Amino acid sequence: MLSGPIPDRWHELGAFIREQRSSSRLSLRRLSELAGISNPYLSQIERGLRRPSAEILQQIARALRISAETLYVRAGILDAERERPDLARQILSDPKLREEQKQALVRIYLSFLHENEAQLPRDAVEGTEPLELAGNAADVTGPA
Repeated sequence: MLSGPIPDRWHELGAFIREQRSSSRLSLRRLSELAGISNPYLSQIERGLRRPSAEILQQIARALRISAETLYVRAGILDAERERPDLARQILSDPKLREEQKQALVRIYLSFLHENEAQLPRDAVEGTEPLELAGNAADVTGPA
């Protein structure tokens, strides 16, 4: 059956979570506290020994301040073509910004995503229209 790829998938997911935790400078214990899961369980996830539920992945993603979609794709819950670039993760890994600046940018970015997804039809969110909005910052500062 699918016995070969599944353990690799969990190992790769765990390695990705460990990498994100490391780049966020969080200890295993601190991430487990932020995610609201036990330290041993998180350790087992990172080692690819456990298959976390979508809810647990969401808690981990929230604690790491990355998109839950990113973890869902890596866990095989969502298809890869649905994954968006994870700008929040890129912001958090930028060494030129202070931690409070990173957090502020991520909060603003996520609030804009949430606002736009609530206002736009689903096909516009997934289509090419948002790419047109990513032009020059001067274009979006206000009415002409």
